[in-house]
Amino acid sequence: MATKTTRTARASTVAQGLTAEDMKELLHLVRNSKSVELKLSVPMEQHQSAAMSIGLDAVESQVRHVYFFDTAELALNRAGVIVRARRRPGGRADTVIKLRPIDPGMIDAELRRSKAFKVEVDAMPGGLFVCSGSYKGIATGQEVLDVTQGRMPLRKLFSKEQLAFYNAHAPVGIDMNSLLAHGPILLLKLKQRPKGFRRGVTAEVWAWKDGKHILEISTTCEPAEAFQVGVEFKSFLEEHGIDLGAKQETKTKTAMQKFLTEHAKRPRAGKVASRAA
Repeated sequence: MATKTTRTARASTVAQGLTAEDMKELLHLVRNSKSVELKLSVPMEQHQSAAMSIGLDAVESQVRHVYFFDTAELALNRAGVIVRARRRPGGRADTVIKLRPIDPGMIDAELRRSKAFKVEVDAMPGGLFVCSGSYKGIATGQEVLDVTQGRMPLRKLFSKEQLAFYNAHAPVGIDMNSLLAHGPILLLKLKQRPKGFRRGVTAEVWAWKDGKHILEISTTCEPAEAFQVGVEFKSFLEEHGIDLGAKQETKTKTAMQKFLTEHAKRPRAGKVASRAA
């Protein structure tokens, strides 16, 4: 189930606007995806005012612990591969092997039919867009803890299909069981339908121990309605005083930068599940 991918600079950098070539690429990605997520990050100094203006009720948010698995030098991330697990309330957990950027037109039919595999375009202000392919799975919260504490090999968290996807796209020579656990990051997630907007909105706060936190607001739609919803979402955010021209921070990129800094200070960090292996 190998998947051919194309990687372009436009998929990972912020441009001032969309050129004709950008628009052509974006249309191709949207047409061949299962969903589109429109999102933006809010500057830290505006987090409280933005939440209050939209009517987000933090009391209703759900808590997660997010772990990424990579080498100390983040070799997987550089190759566009993301290995992640999230602990959730009630002893539950979810896992994902993600590849991005990806050309959805090159995904084979068998993989596209899988209900566990999702192709989605993320679009942010300033012309930032990227398409990803995510192979999702489920686990228990205890299994995630056992892996991060070295009592169980990392591969045990993932399904056969997820492992095949990893083997097809991870850099040669990087065995999954040799990866390090990065995290946890505290995640607060809230889904609701605010007044004045006809669709559901998701707000995520990622918080680090040093006080850094990112607030991301998003909405998801079908590919056929992406541009109409984009206009409506933009108008809704502007009406609530949210600055669409602010510098955008992506959650994963920020997390990876912090992991590099942490491991530079702790060069002898141990391997995930070394004792179990």
